[in-house]
Amino acid sequence: QVQLVESGGGLVQSGGSLILSCTASGNVGNIYAMGWYRQAPGKQRELVAKITNGGTATYGDSVKGRATISRDNNKNTVYLQMNSLSPEDTADYYCKGDGIYHGMDYWGEGTLVAVSS
Repeated sequence: QVQLVESGGGLVQSGGSLILSCTASGNVGNIYAMGWYRQAPGKQRELVAKITNGGTATYGDSVKGRATISRDNNKNTVYLQMNSLSPEDTADYYCKGDGIYHGMDYWGEGTLVAVSS
């Protein structure tokens, strides 16, 4: 089993920046990538960014150019920095660990990011 704990959410002013972090514990060898997804009210969950153990990053179209994902393998932690935030970025942000076994993915409990206009 893998546990994911997120931190860094909160209220941010439009145009501001934030950094989210997600730390994995437990059988971390069971995941090959970690990333962030978000879900706004009434919308589907969407990819924000993910990064593999090897450091390959993928970004969702809505954040390209505004987000940077990085990881510290020694701490089993990934970081997401987002800049130029707008109210459209308001959502619950979830950390996800992609499992090496089919169907075995892991999710954090989520952290709310609210961007004020």
